[in-house]
Amino acid sequence: MNIGKKRERVARRGAVAVEFAFMAPVLLTIVMGLVEMTRIYDSQNLLENAAREGARFAAMGRTDILDAGESANAKIIQDTKNFMASAGLDPDDVDVSIVDFEDPTQIFDIDDPANDLKLFQVSVSVPFSSVSYTSVSESNDYSLVGTIVFRNGRAVLSQ
Repeated sequence: MNIGKKRERVARRGAVAVEFAFMAPVLLTIVMGLVEMTRIYDSQNLLENAAREGARFAAMGRTDILDAGESANAKIIQDTKNFMASAGLDPDDVDVSIVDFEDPTQIFDIDDPANDLKLFQVSVSVPFSSVSYTSVSESNDYSLVGTIVFRNGRAVLSQ
């Protein structure tokens, strides 16, 4: 009777190894999927924050902030790319656009006095392949986009 229990335990040990061999790839796939989904969520949140930080500049008084000859649009684009670079993304992969909210085909000039108090949209996009931990083929690549709409108003800071 003692020998039968020992054989049963040894036979069961082999069954556990076979079950693990079948389930390990499934579990690994689920874990890698969760990691990728977390990375996508984190990247999307980063894009939304970058767009917000870039657009917030247009609502501020811009006196003494711009360098000589620098436009507000160029400053927003550069600051947004710097924000993304501080999170570890290549600024060359980041695309920033500033367009009119009413007509998204038109570039919005923040410095134009005719555009004061008008709505504009800042979009920040990055290819998924730039943020993914796994390789992404060109045919499956797509852009993650963060967009925000702001009013081109200049809030004067008071002291």
